[in-house]
Amino acid sequence: MSYGKRAQKRIGVLTSGGDCPGLNAVIRGATKTGLQLGYDVVGFLKGYEGLTDPVSYMALDNKNTTGILNQGGTILGSTNKGRFAATVGVSDRVEIDPVLLAGVKTTVEQLSLEGLVCIGGDGSLAVAQQFHEYGIPVVGVPKTIDNDLSATAFTFGFDSAVACATDALDRLKTTAASHERVMVLEVMGRHAGWIALYAGIAGGADVILLPEIQWSYDSVCQKILERENSGKSHTLVVVAEGAELPTGKMVLQEQEQGNRQSRLGGVGAIVASEIEERLKRETRVAVLGHLQRGGPPTTFDRVLATQYGAHAVRMIAEGRFGEMVCYNPPHMNSVPILDAVNELRTVDSKGDAVLAARALGVCFGDKPESDNPFMLRKRQKPVDQVDGGDLESATTDKGGKEGQGVVIQETL
Repeated sequence: MSYGKRAQKRIGVLTSGGDCPGLNAVIRGATKTGLQLGYDVVGFLKGYEGLTDPVSYMALDNKNTTGILNQGGTILGSTNKGRFAATVGVSDRVEIDPVLLAGVKTTVEQLSLEGLVCIGGDGSLAVAQQFHEYGIPVVGVPKTIDNDLSATAFTFGFDSAVACATDALDRLKTTAASHERVMVLEVMGRHAGWIALYAGIAGGADVILLPEIQWSYDSVCQKILERENSGKSHTLVVVAEGAELPTGKMVLQEQEQGNRQSRLGGVGAIVASEIEERLKRETRVAVLGHLQRGGPPTTFDRVLATQYGAHAVRMIAEGRFGEMVCYNPPHMNSVPILDAVNELRTVDSKGDAVLAARALGVCFGDKPESDNPFMLRKRQKPVDQVDGGDLESATTDKGGKEGQGVVIQETL
């Protein structure tokens, strides 16, 4: 696109934080919609870093966004570290340097941007919230494979991550059955167990360990023995990377450093080692890691991400700044960014998905309160009456602590 005959209106787009499937679909959706509405569109490179000192961006048009709908990653690049980190840990806010904020505002004014589309998860949107408070016109798009943002039923990238984990379980099941092994699969999700829960159900896991449900090795081992007594010589265990050990500790690969959040990971190996030690059964562990964040998006994520991009531009055209697009099936709505990042959306231990899994015989490593899990079902409001379209309330169920584990870090 030539700026010799520049349109009177212009918008900006950026992708920040960890990459995930669907980012390019959002970029494409925002670009095509912006062009249809008479905007020039620019994409800032390497997330928020491209907004200032030095400013780095590229023109976005129909030509360079063609063919990226099914492409993983982001053509704009991204970063989850640097000068604009705004959260540390689960919810601690870090104030951005006012000099940086002033630099961003200058860039927005010099480029005559009517609005800036910020695509990111809780940390990235916490940055967008500070932009809004500083007077920079921003709208947010919820991106995270963890599906842990409040006020939206689904974030794009989640369905693709679940599909990856489910495929891994399908593959592990055949090799587990062939060698009569216990297979432990560790999946991402940080402090929310959505990927572990959905993939565990879709992949036919026998044990699912979540951050939201306190579990014990005794219960896990008992489930494995029960399966063996019923003639089933293999077991699939899914564990979320943020699941606390029975001692109440969390396993980390790397501690918090400066403005960088701690890196979770390693709980799967500890669980596998403990099972093998206790039961003397051959046990193997697989860690998907960044495989869940790469590759093409699923059909669901392509549609969802495209809608997010289009409606983000609609919000700019309507002057609804400081808000995040949210999906409340079947509608696309918006909420203040502050409401979306104020609290993590975690799995409800008595939610319908957990109860259905329990009814199928899935073990969550705890002691069920009833032989009939549906006796625990809470009355739910109709979907259109649930605040922010949250289909699972953010309650947790922490039972008693039991078992052994390696102490890594106290849970905050």
